[in-house]
Amino acid sequence: MAEERESMEYDVVIVGAGPAGLSAAIRLKQIAPALSVAVLEKGAEAGAHILSGAVIDPVALNELIPDWKARGAPIETEVGKDEYVFLGPAGSLKLPSFLMPPLMHNHGNYIVSLGMVTRWLAGQAEELGVEIYPGFPASELVFDETGAVKGVVAGVFGIARDGHKKPDYQPGMELHGKYVLIAEGARGSLAKQLQARFDLCAKSQPQKFGIGLKELWEVAPEKHEPGLVRHCVGWPLDDSTGGGAFIYHWGDRLVSIGYVVHLNYRNPWLSPFDEFQRFKQHPTVRPMLEGGKRLAYGARAITEGGLQSVPKLTFPGGALIGCSAGFVNVPRIKGTHNAMRSGMMAAEAAAEAIAAGRMRDELDAYEDAYKRSALRKELVKVRNAKPLLSRFGTSIGGFLGIFDMWTTTLLGGFSFFGTLKHGKTDAEATERAAKHKKIEYPKPDGVISFDKSSSVYLSNTNHEEDQPVHLKLTDPSVPIRVNLPEYGEPARLYCPAGVYEVLTDDDGANPRFQINAQNCVHCKTCDIKDPSQNINWVTPEGGGGPNYPMM
Repeated sequence: MAEERESMEYDVVIVGAGPAGLSAAIRLKQIAPALSVAVLEKGAEAGAHILSGAVIDPVALNELIPDWKARGAPIETEVGKDEYVFLGPAGSLKLPSFLMPPLMHNHGNYIVSLGMVTRWLAGQAEELGVEIYPGFPASELVFDETGAVKGVVAGVFGIARDGHKKPDYQPGMELHGKYVLIAEGARGSLAKQLQARFDLCAKSQPQKFGIGLKELWEVAPEKHEPGLVRHCVGWPLDDSTGGGAFIYHWGDRLVSIGYVVHLNYRNPWLSPFDEFQRFKQHPTVRPMLEGGKRLAYGARAITEGGLQSVPKLTFPGGALIGCSAGFVNVPRIKGTHNAMRSGMMAAEAAAEAIAAGRMRDELDAYEDAYKRSALRKELVKVRNAKPLLSRFGTSIGGFLGIFDMWTTTLLGGFSFFGTLKHGKTDAEATERAAKHKKIEYPKPDGVISFDKSSSVYLSNTNHEEDQPVHLKLTDPSVPIRVNLPEYGEPARLYCPAGVYEVLTDDDGANPRFQINAQNCVHCKTCDIKDPSQNINWVTPEGGGGPNYPMM
């Protein structure tokens, strides 16, 4: 018997207070101020779980809030210098900027803390009358009698780790809407359910992902170059493993430095976290950080599938927006402007439908708008960059990708390659441990490179201890029975927060799989990369997870 819950009625319910969700909320209120709009956010505040490089293209913000500068948006450091660097073990080679297609140039863009921008957007939304509920993860979908999405359940509290209801138990509340917009970010738990229930991915390629790891540093004044954007490929990854680094100088002596590893890597002994720490020791990188101070750390998954992996965007009662649909432009390493664009298009479709007296049908106007949009045109130009890297490696694949982007730019989207497919999922790309040599990573020096535990501390991650583990194993025996002998149990390595461990007795016998759920920074990598697809990430109790102040 279903549990009785109170409910609240809104015109539109939005799950996720990131750039996509907030842009949708703002646009709805701009079009029809009388509409009631609720935004649910699983973080302790809007922006708490937002992590991005970030260099943003202001094109969407210019459309949404043209006077953003006058309104005090925390967007100040304009890109002044753009560099592309190929790294070897001991040296580097700058790639000429003129080789890069126009869409790769960053002049006119801004280096920001996307978390700060998101907090500002939340303020703009609230001024318009949007109701934002932080610390209220949407944990369950609600359907009406026709099978359309009616709303979501949020605010379930007080369930103990063993499943019993504690004295402070709250069953949560149902928030109902005429339309529900899903803006959970990459690999959201509700988006996964909707894609399966409504077969939204039937005509698209599997979504591809990367893991992005980031640190915020305060560097010595003489080493700070405000406006410098540097992207690096090559060492320490081998040529067959996709990924690269970013270094952005902004603000008052701040440097955002990070590393992206494409999750279709084959070697299960690889640790993205440790590759990042190795990268910082490169002779062209370490001197910049020496004498500085690491201020923050975080990690999260990034959608990388692009055009081929965009699912059907609508379902009865709502739509997918932002990274829930996967609009990141991988070669540009940008997705914020496209996330905002998608939110605005979905909002316009929902507002039009509600004005016409409709509810809980499919927002076909959103899907149609996407097909005609600048967002889709941008993804068309870069559609083969990721598949070329996957097939041919960083060097040849990168060269072919640049050639292809020039072709699609100059020839209106035409490519000599057509539209390449992605093929395997990232989990399926993982090969058996026996095919690869273990990677021996150097111990961190505590000055430039660090361990996972000290890094998680800087992410301000916290979860209520006595709550159900939000990392669900479909079969608890699989990690030791299958993943350990076949893959070396790679969860120990791909997790950037030390959540997963294999414990043994002193003599190495009796291996046991341990989940340290309190360390989880909500990156979703385990849900994506586990070769047995045995881990399901679901939302923990409200407000838990990281709290990124300036990421």
